[in-house]
Amino acid sequence: MFRCALGGSTLLLAVLSLGAAGCGDDGGGAGADDPEPGSTGEPTASSDGPAATTDADTDTDAEDSSSGDDPGRTPTDEPPEPEEWVWDLPTGFPVPAVPEDNPMSAAKVELGRHLFYDERLSVNGTTSCASCHRQELAFTDGGAVSTGATGDQTSRGSMSLANVAYASTLGWGNPTLLSLEAHALLPLFGNDPIEMGLLDEADIVGKIADDPIYVDLFEDAYPNEAQPITLAHASGSIASFQRTLISGRSPFDRWFYDSDESAISESAKRGYNLFHVRGECFYCHFSFNFSDATYFESLPELTTPFHNIGLYNIDGEGAYPQGNTGVHAFTGAPEDMGRFKSPTLRNIVVTGPYMHDGSIETLPEVLEHYGAGGRTIAEGPHAGVGADNPFKDPLMVTFELQDHELVDMMAWFESLTDEEFLTNPAFSNPWE
Repeated sequence: MFRCALGGSTLLLAVLSLGAAGCGDDGGGAGADDPEPGSTGEPTASSDGPAATTDADTDTDAEDSSSGDDPGRTPTDEPPEPEEWVWDLPTGFPVPAVPEDNPMSAAKVELGRHLFYDERLSVNGTTSCASCHRQELAFTDGGAVSTGATGDQTSRGSMSLANVAYASTLGWGNPTLLSLEAHALLPLFGNDPIEMGLLDEADIVGKIADDPIYVDLFEDAYPNEAQPITLAHASGSIASFQRTLISGRSPFDRWFYDSDESAISESAKRGYNLFHVRGECFYCHFSFNFSDATYFESLPELTTPFHNIGLYNIDGEGAYPQGNTGVHAFTGAPEDMGRFKSPTLRNIVVTGPYMHDGSIETLPEVLEHYGAGGRTIAEGPHAGVGADNPFKDPLMVTFELQDHELVDMMAWFESLTDEEFLTNPAFSNPWE
């Protein structure tokens, strides 16, 4: 199990040291310069300064925790513990890894769902987490890059939250961002560029503390806390809700895991074979989540793979656009230039445009890029032959698809669309 410290103000300061960006960026705002070479960008959890209330440092007495209005409870009764969480996992899916200091509960998930969809948690009351992560688009937003509450644009697209419970790293190119609890804070407090644009813990608590709906939801989720409404509990609950966003009941799954031969077309089956044999795409997109950046409870070790796929080669020496260099922004190592995470392919048909910066519009164009071993940009500020990028992943191979094979590949991509996931009421907006 991995751990994630949830000490409110201390956690906020540590996370914001990564840089103020979240949904679209990994810690470097749109147009921002990369960190100094050699900087890791790794958050540090200091014990100095104020911290939000946590389970470990709060002990309430019976008078504080009682509910005198409940005829079924006496003043000395302890509030009930949140109901234990039971995973409803698709066939072939392992149990997600959950931090020991933020165990799952139904009450936390419901609280997190309300927070995820609440536009009040932004500088001008117009933007929620769901603004950049829409359920019908597999929790992406359909844009090349994400747009914040005040119209600022980040430098990256909103990555799908489908199966984010299994992500070994969060965001596109940040090797230090390993927990959903920490990741939730980046868009909330992102201000360069402005994403949701909140200021601090007092800002977020002040927006919701007097809402009787939240009073009940926080008390249900954190029943033994003197101060249930805290930043740590808010981020922990958002993370808990996000861990439930599991997609694994597509037609492909009914064919592959449940042996329903009629679930997908013969064309889709041929496309699945082409994906593995012709393109050798399985090196980076494999297993149940079709991503090598995957971690779950029974794995002995968390790994953080990233890849340069020859998307750019601006100077002929491997350069990517300034402010959007991937892992290189955190390490300064030349070989990390242009290395980004391989996202899940689930629901891929509804998550375009593609790549970390949304610079490829369609899936056929994505296949063309990979078939050529990299993208060639003929003119403009980003001109270069990506196939010749010296830092390109050696696992990339060139291939050619005939027209009928492209049809088969697209049929397989379509089979990964999980309509139940895209319409599940449990993931929908509770304020509507």
